Amino acid sequence: MIEHDVLDAGLGDADDDDFDVPEAFDSELPDDRYLDRELSWLAFNQRVLELAEDPTLPVLERANFLAIFASNLDEFFMVRVAGLKRRILTGLAVPTNVGRAPQEVLADISSAAHALQLRHADAWTSLVRPGLAEKGIEILSYDDLGDDERTALYDYFQAQVFPVLMPLAVDPAHPFPYISGLSLNLAIRIRNARTGRQEFARLKVPPMLPRFVEVARDGERVRYLPLEDLIAHNLDDLFPGMEILDHHAFRLTRNEDMTIEEDETENLIQALEAELLRRRFGPPIRLEVTEDMDDLTLDLLLSELDITAQEVYRLPGPLDLRGLFDLSRIDRPDLHYKPHLPTTAVAFQPGDNNERADIFAAIRKADVLVHHPYESFATSVQAFLEQAAKDPHVLAIKQTLYRTSGDSPIVQALIDAAEAGKQVLALVEVKARFDEAANIVWARKLEKAGVHVVYGLVGLKTHCKLAHVIREEDGVLRSYSHVGTGNYNPKTSRIYEDFGLFTANDQVGRDLTRLFNELSGYAIEKKFKRLLVAPLHLRKGLLRLIDRERRNALAGKPARIRIKVNSMVDEQIIDALYRASQAGVPVEIWVRGICSLKPGVAGMSENITVRSILGRYLEHSRIFSFAHDGDPQVFIGSADMMHRNLDRRVEALVRVTAEQHLKELSDLFDLAMNDGTSSWWLGPDGEWTRHSVDENGKALVDLQDRTMTNVQRRRRARAVR
Repeated sequence: MIEHDVLDAGLGDADDDDFDVPEAFDSELPDDRYLDRELSWLAFNQRVLELAEDPTLPVLERANFLAIFASNLDEFFMVRVAGLKRRILTGLAVPTNVGRAPQEVLADISSAAHALQLRHADAWTSLVRPGLAEKGIEILSYDDLGDDERTALYDYFQAQVFPVLMPLAVDPAHPFPYISGLSLNLAIRIRNARTGRQEFARLKVPPMLPRFVEVARDGERVRYLPLEDLIAHNLDDLFPGMEILDHHAFRLTRNEDMTIEEDETENLIQALEAELLRRRFGPPIRLEVTEDMDDLTLDLLLSELDITAQEVYRLPGPLDLRGLFDLSRIDRPDLHYKPHLPTTAVAFQPGDNNERADIFAAIRKADVLVHHPYESFATSVQAFLEQAAKDPHVLAIKQTLYRTSGDSPIVQALIDAAEAGKQVLALVEVKARFDEAANIVWARKLEKAGVHVVYGLVGLKTHCKLAHVIREEDGVLRSYSHVGTGNYNPKTSRIYEDFGLFTANDQVGRDLTRLFNELSGYAIEKKFKRLLVAPLHLRKGLLRLIDRERRNALAGKPARIRIKVNSMVDEQIIDALYRASQAGVPVEIWVRGICSLKPGVAGMSENITVRSILGRYLEHSRIFSFAHDGDPQVFIGSADMMHRNLDRRVEALVRVTAEQHLKELSDLFDLAMNDGTSSWWLGPDGEWTRHSVDENGKALVDLQDRTMTNVQRRRRARAVR
């Protein structure tokens, strides 16, 4: 599902090193110079919640943000909280990035998460649900139904729901059933009419059925009932001869973290398949129950699930608001964002006779920088690979695949190329979290088509976004390269904001040739010209660039640092930015999710500004810009400032050199950091403050709307020429 990580903050893998405290990088900096990364993530999800609470947004978009919040929080528990608990249980509970014991951090997480989940539930009950009702979309309780509606729903229950329900009794002959992670369940207490004995049963709400059952429709007015309510009020049919004493909804979250020792595994695919099966049976880490659950039922769940009271979240119903993803798809254009239609990048637009653009000719003419989703993925990245697959002059295609869609035209283009006799190499990262199973399927399909499929380097995830095409032109081999900030996924490209650079530059081509050789073979490259590559060189390269700005500032030369990332956590990078700030370098950080850096601290970071922007699109691109004494050094790529990206992943940044591209990236940053643009501002205490209206209550500029306008203006200007 696209929605799974629509606003993911960059949770990543809860690797053991993520919880280690680095050695002191600078003894002159204060000990308390970092913000706790876990609490910073919860602050990110609070920003998502604030969008759901915003009455100026279309109400179905607000429902969507409630669903995103729920999905994000599930993943946070499955990955980050699970990782902390594993460290404690294994006796490896070293202090966190702020020097605190994991047990203390878990207590803080529990307190903050409880408050956020209650606020989330209230946003649904008090704000979004009434807002939907005002627009003719009613979410009812069973008591709200009329007799005719109950009769019609009972017929639906008998025909569509009852046959797939599986009540599971708990008694001496029936042990307590396995409760799958994230499933919605009913805990039911019943009395045997014959013996008078009380019994317990568990009933899983079928996930394949619509979560909200349509009750009635009259034009645009529609009424829904949650599926669990329909089931709960027809339990007599499931337990004939029994007296229903009580029923309550509950939901369990399990540890879904994954650990594989690659160097001890001959076949990574088989190991992953086994681990995916094991993941389903991970230990419980959170139990959500309705606030009216009686103590008898709760005590039974705590005992049988081996979970503590601290891990219980009592919430007003309904549980699992991920179901609002379904509601957010209702076809009511007036209740959604006004549509943005992606344009074709100017360089790739059809010619005067409307003939299809020659992608290779356009790239030969000049580097092309494409900004998704404002500029179309289909007419740029997808067209590039499809043309390469069909072009008889193309000899080879090499590509990394981290996440892709289930019906990917990208994968199909690689298959077509291989079947046409071209050399095709696909580096498939089968360990992409929560996409492992899908990637295994595609890896095998590619292999059957004759594609050379490799799985990267032992111990490292391959996260870089690279495509490399070798084409014969007049007896000479020419390289065409694409380096991006986002995945080769046509579906997410419509909601993820990303950049991609197309170039026929020979040096970039040589860099990619060397890098792909390293990924598929045994070469160990130490030098790249236009790329910064992790894990060997990226951190060092960025630290050198940051320190150069510091030295330039001390020498009275122009200096400035601008960084846009999903997460800013790495302590060495943060310390280098602190030192640059102390030297007078203006530092602007644009971060979507986690930020462990404290801005605005006198004597340490008073020259650092941190902003965050959330909206209809997932801000996903990474940009690194350095003034460099008048010769700007600007990079885009796949890496966030986290331990795993810099030390345990293959990442790549490419330097952007064309004057118009440097201006485009600079203008975007100017807009993001402008006080007149809607954004959240981070304070030194870790609090994020939303700035969405001016002193007169007028809405501030929406960066994403303005960017779409700017892109369309460029296209119109070209059409006039």
